[in-house]
Amino acid sequence: MDTVHFITITGIDHYYGKTPFEIGRVTKIVKEPDNPHDSEAIRVELPFIGTTGYVANSANTVYMGTASAGRIYDKIGDYAYARVFFVTHSSVIALVLSPEEVEDDDAEKKEIFIVEEEAEPSPGEE
Repeated sequence: MDTVHFITITGIDHYYGKTPFEIGRVTKIVKEPDNPHDSEAIRVELPFIGTTGYVANSANTVYMGTASAGRIYDKIGDYAYARVFFVTHSSVIALVLSPEEVEDDDAEKKEIFIVEEEAEPSPGEE
C-alpha cells in the first residue's frame, strides 16, 4: 500500500476474544458490501476459525491514530491483510497490508519438492 494505515479491530468479544490474536499474526480483512448494518463493513478472519471481528467504523470504537473501515474501504480491493501490532483489553491494533505484500512473502517461503520417478532400467542394464 502507498500509505501506512493502522486499524482497530473491534467486536472480538462476540467471537473468540483475544485468544486468536498474537503480535505479528496476519489476519485477512474482507469487505462485506451486503452487510445490512454497515455498507462499509470489513470483516476480520483467520483460516480455520472464520470471523474474529470487524474493522472499527464508528467514533466510539476507532482508536486515536487508526483509520476507520470507511477510511480504508476505497483503498483496498475486495480484501487485504492486517498484521497485529497491539492487543488491548477489548480491541486489536493492526497494520493494513496489501495482498501482494503477504502473498508474495508466502510464495517465497514455500518450497516445491519435485519427485522424479526412477526410470525403469532397460533390459541388460541391471
